[in-house]
Amino acid sequence: MLENPTRIVVWSTGGVGTIAIDAIQGRPDLELVGVWVHSEDKVGRDIGELAGVAPLGITATNDAAELIGLQPDCVVYAASGPGRDAAAVPDYLRLLEAGINVVSTSSTSLVYPPSYFHPQWREQLEAAATAGAASFYVSGIFPGFGSDQLALLLATQSKTIRTVTVREIALNDHYPVADVMMDGMGFGRPLEFKPMLSTPGFIEMAWSAPIHLMARGFGVQVQEIRGSLGRRVTDRDIEVAFGTIPAGTCGAVCTRAAGVIDGREAIVVEHIIRMARDVAPDWPTSDCDATYRVDIDGEPDIHCAMTLGDPEGHGAGRGAMAATAMRVVNAVPYVVEAAPGLLSSLDLPMTLPRHVFGGVQAG
Repeated sequence: MLENPTRIVVWSTGGVGTIAIDAIQGRPDLELVGVWVHSEDKVGRDIGELAGVAPLGITATNDAAELIGLQPDCVVYAASGPGRDAAAVPDYLRLLEAGINVVSTSSTSLVYPPSYFHPQWREQLEAAATAGAASFYVSGIFPGFGSDQLALLLATQSKTIRTVTVREIALNDHYPVADVMMDGMGFGRPLEFKPMLSTPGFIEMAWSAPIHLMARGFGVQVQEIRGSLGRRVTDRDIEVAFGTIPAGTCGAVCTRAAGVIDGREAIVVEHIIRMARDVAPDWPTSDCDATYRVDIDGEPDIHCAMTLGDPEGHGAGRGAMAATAMRVVNAVPYVVEAAPGLLSSLDLPMTLPRHVFGGVQAG
């Protein structure tokens, strides 16, 4: 144990939160001091048990005041669910005002705070961070590293750039929340059904943050964002975690948002989700749970594919969840050391991992 490890609270024990708990308790520079849970049946249980690791001697609580009273240096906020910003922002404000730094995977539109679509909430967060002299940072994998920072890193090789396209290609048959997948995205519904994704302006809003983050990194101005939605039907029934997707209904979804610069679409974000790999064969494909592609048309042309998870496609999204969790856990020391305020990846150095080799075991 280091002399003064960074004291951390993890907020939620879902998939991302449990990975964060396991990672934190294995690092000598970080000290896990508490965990917040939503479910009453988790209150009072050992957080090691909840995270699927050995008992850690710390019990879970749903008392935010109790956790704030521990005076942690940072909260790893990983709560999720519908309307997560509306639920999360009051928590962020309370933590920041108490002088506690926050790293979050929950509010993905805050990966680039200046473009946040709730300006009044952004102003409240800025005021809370100033009052508490604390910092706030959001990241993940997509939105997050795969949707913006990877492209900026690759572009350090560029002389000229015409277009940048970042793309996630994912198999999401493991995701169990039916209302999100069916009502929100339209899976298992006929193509005439109008999912939330088809709401005018929704796609543009959802991908505004990574587009504006990349534009800021490149030193250019986005004139507008153009969004579009593509859907494809399956020709057979598909069994997935939330039920059955009948033949003739939507089995693949593609959202596309294009940032317009100097009158042309120059920064493009695409998100392709399938319920089976053979649906929409004309779209870009992946043999893994998730592939993140960056294609830069310029001098030189640059093409990069990053995969997460088992190459055979096993793991049900575990690789993407681990990457999401570690984007913020690895950022904790940098955020704690940063000047107070709302941060993006442009405000931090490369958040290199620490103490990651000692625990590696042969498979």
